[in-house]
Amino acid sequence: MRINTRILKSIQALPSFPATIQKVMALAGDPDSSLTELTAVIRLDPAITANILRICNSAYFGLRRPVDNVSDAIMHMGKKNVMRAVMAAGLSRYFRTAKGYDVKGGDLWEHAVAVALMSQICASRISGSDDPILFTAGVLHDIGKMVMGEFVEEAWQKIRELTEKQKYSFLEAEEEVIGVNHAVLGGEIALIWKFPEEIIRAIAYHHRPDLLADGDIVPWIVYLSNQVCHVMGIGVGTDALAYRAVGDVAGRFQLKQRDLEEMMAQLHRSMQEARELVSIVPEAGGNGKGKG
Repeated sequence: MRINTRILKSIQALPSFPATIQKVMALAGDPDSSLTELTAVIRLDPAITANILRICNSAYFGLRRPVDNVSDAIMHMGKKNVMRAVMAAGLSRYFRTAKGYDVKGGDLWEHAVAVALMSQICASRISGSDDPILFTAGVLHDIGKMVMGEFVEEAWQKIRELTEKQKYSFLEAEEEVIGVNHAVLGGEIALIWKFPEEIIRAIAYHHRPDLLADGDIVPWIVYLSNQVCHVMGIGVGTDALAYRAVGDVAGRFQLKQRDLEEMMAQLHRSMQEARELVSIVPEAGGNGKGKG
């Protein structure tokens, strides 16, 4: 893997990952953590506190009296909703328009949230549980595009020639022309941000989970979820149809066509809820509007 100096500088220019979100994710994934611990972390971040209170007092929850403190807000919302609100408040700033992929910030953010939700839906269908780590891996699976966009745009003609004339996958074309693909680069960013190894692997291999050991299930779930969102056309760019499939992933998890259709319907409902709950588009840095 060759990461040139300009790409390295672009990675270093990214804002550091918010410590508050790291702590909230850790608590959300710990079944023994308490709401008191969650409150203690969130209340130290004014921006996230304001977002939590805004959402809790929205029409979505329909409370009779306004909530004016984080502790009560978390109690009303529950861990899962709080985690999604925290992610929306802290992560959407990274999802600006990705030039080379021809996708606006709002659309890319919507795609990220859709893959995160679908990952949890898949996990629930496959194993009966939806580990919070899947939501994080899903939201961040395309974070590498935030750095790669300008380099893909510069090399667009060469990449297009490889994908259209020589039948390269988009991932292979990125590697050939730029020296690294957006998935591996995303894994490097997650490493710099000190994420758990499981999330790093899921990001780095979300297009090629077949390169990992068979027991590593999270990258496969993120891969399948990403494919489903591409098929549904949720926040996709020009690269969406230029990736090579890695086998019958649905069959790997014994999912039939009817299962996939039911999961897509569930995702549609979840996205409607997510738009209302975490205001996906307004939080996406004002760089365009999501679809739907």
